[in-house]
Amino acid sequence: MARTQRESHLQPAPAPVPKVRLYVENPEKESWFVNVGHVTQGGRRRTLPHAHPAYGQVIFVRNGRGVMNLEGRSVPFQAPCALLLPNECVHGLDYEIDVDRWVVTIEDTYLAQVNAKLPEFSQLWTEPRVISLDYDTEAATEFHGLVSKLQQEIRSRIVGHIVGTEAVLTSLLLMLVRGTRLDQIDKEGATRNAIRLADRFRELVHQHYRENLRLQDYASMMAVSIGQLRTACVAATGLSPTKLIHARLITEAKRNLIFGNMSIEQIAYGLGFIDTAYFTRFFRKEVGQSPSQFRTAARDQTHPAM
Repeated sequence: MARTQRESHLQPAPAPVPKVRLYVENPEKESWFVNVGHVTQGGRRRTLPHAHPAYGQVIFVRNGRGVMNLEGRSVPFQAPCALLLPNECVHGLDYEIDVDRWVVTIEDTYLAQVNAKLPEFSQLWTEPRVISLDYDTEAATEFHGLVSKLQQEIRSRIVGHIVGTEAVLTSLLLMLVRGTRLDQIDKEGATRNAIRLADRFRELVHQHYRENLRLQDYASMMAVSIGQLRTACVAATGLSPTKLIHARLITEAKRNLIFGNMSIEQIAYGLGFIDTAYFTRFFRKEVGQSPSQFRTAARDQTHPAM
């Protein structure tokens, strides 16, 4: 059935996932690319699911523990650790009593510039992660020192503070790479050009994933062959271009199922599926549950009975 025949039956769209912007003093006067905040609070602290537009975050949990609601999944964390949250990642945080944490926020364009220094940096940000910092007795102390030094460089405004900020941030990300298992990704051949090509592809997928474009359409927009695109994506991310498209569709479907009030038919339609049954088969194949089963289970987990 054509879209135009069905539009009159659609209910109003749900409220979107909240987009929380970073608090910066005097934002009209400040131009920032990295920000560091230190939070110490007594008692339990809980934030509802939300996303951050245009920047990624690293939350260094120095003391305490909690649970992260990550796209509807409950992911526990225990200090010392770092919570790595890419741009637009939907997350909620439930910190237990007296958690001491540092929040490093990095503007997206600047983060891409830093990531270009090392293929593993880009691989690090392909998904949200909880990175334990207990792999070495001095790791947490060293990481805390880097976060403190980063804050000092940002605030100093002395000669060379921009270069100093980038150097410390690079060291901080390098520590996270070394503490993360990236061996599931085939890094052979993951050259800078391949990573840039894969990043560009993901940007295009983010812009057009609702349009049901063919792989050839994406390749044409990038002026490369399908073979070149596939090689770059597999080298940089470990996934084929088709799998990356599917992953983006599934991510958006999960967000709508958990946080929205649309019917499954409306969600399928909004993602470019004319046939709800086909969307259900696609979702079940990728997730292992039907959309309705996933919605029920995720909401039960997000809002447990008291």
